[in-house]
Amino acid sequence: MGRTIRRFPLVLLLAVTPSFVARADEAGRYFPSPDSNGGWRIPRDSDHAREVASINLDQLDEALTIAAASTKNGGLLIARNGWLVYEKYFGKGQREATPNLASCGKSITSIAVGILISQRPDLFPEGLDQRIYSPTYLPPMAFPLSDPRKKEIKLGHLLSMSAGIRGNNPAYVKQQPTTIEPAGPDGWQGLVDEIVLSRRDGESRGAPVTTKTLWCSPGEGYSYATGSIHIASIVLRHVSGQELEDYVRKNLAQPLGWGRWGYGYKYAEDVTHTPGGGGIALRATDMLRFGYLLLNEGRWNDRQIVPAEYVQHCSSESRFNPHFPYSLQFKVNSTGLIADLPGDAYWKSGSGGHVLYVVPSLDLVVWKLGGRDGQYSTRDTGLPMPKPLEPTDDRSDWKATVDADTALADVLKKVIAAIE
Repeated sequence: MGRTIRRFPLVLLLAVTPSFVARADEAGRYFPSPDSNGGWRIPRDSDHAREVASINLDQLDEALTIAAASTKNGGLLIARNGWLVYEKYFGKGQREATPNLASCGKSITSIAVGILISQRPDLFPEGLDQRIYSPTYLPPMAFPLSDPRKKEIKLGHLLSMSAGIRGNNPAYVKQQPTTIEPAGPDGWQGLVDEIVLSRRDGESRGAPVTTKTLWCSPGEGYSYATGSIHIASIVLRHVSGQELEDYVRKNLAQPLGWGRWGYGYKYAEDVTHTPGGGGIALRATDMLRFGYLLLNEGRWNDRQIVPAEYVQHCSSESRFNPHFPYSLQFKVNSTGLIADLPGDAYWKSGSGGHVLYVVPSLDLVVWKLGGRDGQYSTRDTGLPMPKPLEPTDDRSDWKATVDADTALADVLKKVIAAIE
């Protein structure tokens, strides 16, 4: 039996028959096969979903309505208790779409660095406390140091965006907002080695941006700096001798069974290496697999892919960043950042309305696919666009009625409310 499609208000509902090949580790924990080999296990109907996942499928449509009101294209996928209980799309969203997921790619970079630390303990004897501004970890382009304080930057500072690298405003010092002047590079300019390693300045909206001087000493403030996590990817490239994309392919894509994928920003000629600061282009069910890897604390089948302690650090407040609840490229809710959400919830969002949520206490992973039209284009990702599904969902006159921040919180609240 194959895939069937029926109309749903504003969306397409994909009901996939459960012809999966079940997989489990020695402890009996379920892990989905690649989609090419059956994919996720899926409840037969709403009664079966209640039985295996204690969730009301009809009520989940309320979460989808919020998502569809906040982004022109996208979808909503929900895995609970290891069952893919919900998968609906709108606009250009569909299972085979591979849009640029923008800053959600930062989370992939962080996890790749966590794997690298475990693979090369000889080079990272101090773990996240390793100071990385030395020729062991960075290429000659990084030297001489443009600011002497850079020699104190630790890997954990880069991954928590508390290294003093200039980023966006507002910045935070001990939970209090402050303004950086000048700001640092964002978007594709934060993915250019020459800019983030301070060999030249960039420009944003007609204003100069720079990384040549730190805005604060390492550890003394937080600023959301795309350049910071891209520098972490340069460390990975320099140490491993591989592009980040090749490293991710071997250590994440292959073991998790991803389908086609790649990286975006192909239109930016200055981005000559894998953009560690964002831009992975990944199928929706595979992004859900990544979240499920985190839910299982880095384990997949019988293999510990990511150290459990690294994933635990991602999901809670970081000692490297006492200024804002951002830990190793994930926002964490342990300080009550979003009221009415579980304290162990954590997530990573990306421009265009993409959000990956993980809630361990509820055995829950949610992927809120978003995306502007351009993020789905071959010009951005270099990947062919899939054929539109029929019937199509015409959203050419779509306008947002829910802002991105509201949608980020309310989608997850609605999902949790549907748990019985």
